[in-house]
Amino acid sequence: MITARQLPEDAIRARAREGSAAIFPEVAGYGRSLFGSDVDSPPDELDRARIVPPVFVPRRLEKMFDLAREPVYGDVGLSTVLGGFTAPSPVFLCAFGSTQVAGSGLGIAASEQAGRLGMPMVIGENVVPMHGYGRMGESVEDGLLGRIRAYAGAVPDGLGGVVVQQSTEDADAEVWNLVYSDPSATKLLETGRLAFELKVGQGAKPGLGGMTVLSRTAAGEIAEQYTVDEAFGTDTAMVLRSSSPGTFTGEILRQQIHLMRNNYPRARAWVKLHPGRDVGEAAQVAWAAGADAVTVDGAEGGTGWAPSVFLDQVGLPLVECLRRVGKHDASLLVSGRIWEGARALKCLAMGASAVGLGRAALLAVDEDATEGLVRLVRCLELELRLLTSALGKYDLADVTSDDLWFPGRTEHDG
Repeated sequence: MITARQLPEDAIRARAREGSAAIFPEVAGYGRSLFGSDVDSPPDELDRARIVPPVFVPRRLEKMFDLAREPVYGDVGLSTVLGGFTAPSPVFLCAFGSTQVAGSGLGIAASEQAGRLGMPMVIGENVVPMHGYGRMGESVEDGLLGRIRAYAGAVPDGLGGVVVQQSTEDADAEVWNLVYSDPSATKLLETGRLAFELKVGQGAKPGLGGMTVLSRTAAGEIAEQYTVDEAFGTDTAMVLRSSSPGTFTGEILRQQIHLMRNNYPRARAWVKLHPGRDVGEAAQVAWAAGADAVTVDGAEGGTGWAPSVFLDQVGLPLVECLRRVGKHDASLLVSGRIWEGARALKCLAMGASAVGLGRAALLAVDEDATEGLVRLVRCLELELRLLTSALGKYDLADVTSDDLWFPGRTEHDG
């Protein structure tokens, strides 16, 4: 057997042995594994950044005058408005889409806990085409309606909101029309806590549509709606299902947002962007057209199935997305390997209005289907309070990029 130490020999041999199946993660783990950029890779720039409290803290002095005592971390306020929704902290639940991992009750459990927390929740694309809406004989537990009901039944008055994504295939299924007229969503709609999110791109798969792995029987039922590929070989029981990435220009995006606002005037309008090189321009177009929020998944984000090369090498890192979008008065919501307070605070300091929990939320719910997500969010909120107080600030809106230090950058680099 020959060797080639200068090349990734094992990976090359796997492709020669397995064919196109080798460009994806191990299919045997599908339905039990969450995917994303390699956790064993070197820490990204956002993780390497340091939060740097100052010596002089005039904001703490101002707070001391207001309180007539020395401020402590418990005095930090976390409540905010994101995408038109009031939330107790700058955290939202990311979309899980048609990811099989979100089945078996995890999606419902996450929805109920998010509702109790009062945190906004996004329901991802392809849920209706893949699992049904949840009425007329369909399984409520697997469908979109089940998640909405679980959330609406738990959320406190005046807090949170549900966001329903729609992609090309969802539009064919008239998902937004179904939700907008459904009695289960009436209270959310009447209280301004329903939004529709236009899916412009996939965080983990920039430039591609959603992908899942299906049995041949299941794939046969949706073959007219999706692309079905024998990526894992004709002798296997599983096939690759891909959705359309959609086609957008600046003008198409503007018109789509205008249609959303005209057709669904009582729902908020959100836009989801992938980490593309023109993400700053796309965000500005969306806001100018009237979007209530723009969501950006960094290349580190994603809960679903994706080719390994996309997870490792395609799309801008979250920190670069934040730089290209910059500070904005409108809501900028971001996600990408968020699970604790430090990374969340760094995103907020760089201009994000809120951060999303995706894989971390599913892991927490898998650990404890009753309280796991609640505990995870409470930990993150406590860390945010501790860190913000250490900066001598008591409102997250006051945290800026001056509170961060990036290795290799001098004080004057900006």
